[in-house]
Amino acid sequence: MQHYQGDKWLEDFEIGVIRRTAGRTITETDVVNFAGLSGDFNSMHMDAEFARTSPFGQRVVYGLLVISISFGLLVQSGTVQGVQGGFKEIKNWKFMKPVFIGDTIYVEYQISERREMPRAGGGLIVLEQRIKNQHDETVMKGKWTAFILSKPTA
Repeated sequence: MQHYQGDKWLEDFEIGVIRRTAGRTITETDVVNFAGLSGDFNSMHMDAEFARTSPFGQRVVYGLLVISISFGLLVQSGTVQGVQGGFKEIKNWKFMKPVFIGDTIYVEYQISERREMPRAGGGLIVLEQRIKNQHDETVMKGKWTAFILSKPTA
């Protein structure tokens, strides 16, 4: 099996160190593109006049779009770039505050667990993340688990 430089293996994940990604401002274009991709044209996200009458007073960014962008920020940070394995689950996800068009989000994260599974040729990592806005308010938080291959022995 051939690998490219930058591969990450189970042994490369350090437990407990809190890190932060770069920020990313969510634009109207992001929201419109997500609506087209997902087919979800809910008025809370797409209709400014309707959203003005909502409890939030403006359009809310799709929660799943925010999660997707957070994963992109993690890839760009190098944390999960080149990982040899696969995504397994999202756990304990909480939507805490709305995200609005024009908000800038970033992710604070840490690996909270690394469990070796030698017979499977790797193991599991648990990554805890808090998605925060430009006011340092946590808008979402949760954990996700991924299977990661171990470094080859030969």
